[in-house]
Amino acid sequence: MLLRRSIVALGFAALALTLGADGEAGPRPTPGASSQAYAVKVSVPGQADVATPLVSAPPNASSFRNSFAAKGVATGATSAGATTVIGDTHAVAAAAASVASLSLFGGEITADAVAASAKAGVTPTGAAGDLSGSSVSNLVALGQKVEPSPDLRVQLADWGTLTVLAQGIDQSAPAGGKGFRGFVSALDVHLNQAHGGLPAGTEIVVGYAEADARSAPPAPATTSTETTETTETLPVAPGSGPPPAQPGHVATKTHKPRLHRPPKVTPKLTAGGYVFPVYGPSSYVDTFGAARGDIVSGWHHGDDIFGQIGQPLVAVADGTVFSVGWNRVGGNRLWLRDGAGNEFYYAHLSAFSTLAVDGAHVEAGDVLGFMGNSGDAETTPYHLHFEIHPVSLLYRGYDGAVDPTTYLDGWRKLEDVNFPGGAAWAPLVHGRGGAPEPGAILLQVSDISQAAGLDPRSLRRARIAQRTVGG
Repeated sequence: MLLRRSIVALGFAALALTLGADGEAGPRPTPGASSQAYAVKVSVPGQADVATPLVSAPPNASSFRNSFAAKGVATGATSAGATTVIGDTHAVAAAAASVASLSLFGGEITADAVAASAKAGVTPTGAAGDLSGSSVSNLVALGQKVEPSPDLRVQLADWGTLTVLAQGIDQSAPAGGKGFRGFVSALDVHLNQAHGGLPAGTEIVVGYAEADARSAPPAPATTSTETTETTETLPVAPGSGPPPAQPGHVATKTHKPRLHRPPKVTPKLTAGGYVFPVYGPSSYVDTFGAARGDIVSGWHHGDDIFGQIGQPLVAVADGTVFSVGWNRVGGNRLWLRDGAGNEFYYAHLSAFSTLAVDGAHVEAGDVLGFMGNSGDAETTPYHLHFEIHPVSLLYRGYDGAVDPTTYLDGWRKLEDVNFPGGAAWAPLVHGRGGAPEPGAILLQVSDISQAAGLDPRSLRRARIAQRTVGG
């Protein structure tokens, strides 16, 4: 089963420093990172697992399916992705899995969306990680609504148990080194008795992600042929045995390192097919890094794109939506993770579209919501606060954002659009496309995501219409 191997086997074996005849040091030790994820796995005693593909990195990998079906399990679309970035002194790993429209045992357990997310990173000064991107939407077990929380245990009559958002963290490392390994299983069902055509001992895991980053051990002060072995005790992971008697096996809590200045880098985003996040006329200037009193770190983490109230806001890439909701600063806000693990933050929305659901897989150009000024932007002109968090900087937490201006400039000029109909993002010379006028009926409805003419697929129809006009 997954995770039965030692962390050392993930690429962090002890490194020995050897000297050549000329007295020069051998290869310098480097940090390491690994990640893996899968959407669904059904483990029946004595039988081969039935599962969606397990993806692992390095190298980076992803998997998508329209649906999954096995005895006792039925789902809609599933996805999984794993990425790593390893440098001379830094390493980062990220993994994510999502499942839409889950049904177990003919509807005895259901969820609208399930998402698992794990991140880990290491620098010369420390190691940290994050599991907070994991979620379960509208979970119902045996007819009862369940409010998800980490390591929540739910008794399933007399035939099994359900663990929600099972998590584990391990920060052990060889002497002088630093490390962070975290895993999360969004839903984990164990059968104590035969049920639904499956025997006792069956385990069903829905949404699993694991990320690990370790620094290289420091070079020894003197040359020696002696080596030291380190034994590491890992937290219990899905599939490695029965669940613990007491839930809540997170070993420790960590705080993500906070930068005092914004990073001055613009790493390449490798998922491809990016588009501008606002449909229709808009304007922006480079305000990344400007002073902001309402942010803990004190600086602006993105750019503000100004437009009209109710203007459609779209997915900049194919990816998975997560953390949909409201907070004091961002107001109505959501996150989007692309296939390479890069993350994008949208804030101050006036409303969400019907696609804005945790764990939903969307395509570039799908409408996620509508421009507004919610949260701490209530006294400002209507705008979208937009941030870019490259996968290589996720280990830095929220302060891993980079200046989005260069990316926005390129996307607006259609320099990175490669999907069919991408030219629909340019103004039509003859006639108009099928997309609605931004905010045309916003003031007449209480939920513009349900308003006629503003459905989430309007831009796709616009692209189809333009291809028809263009022959």
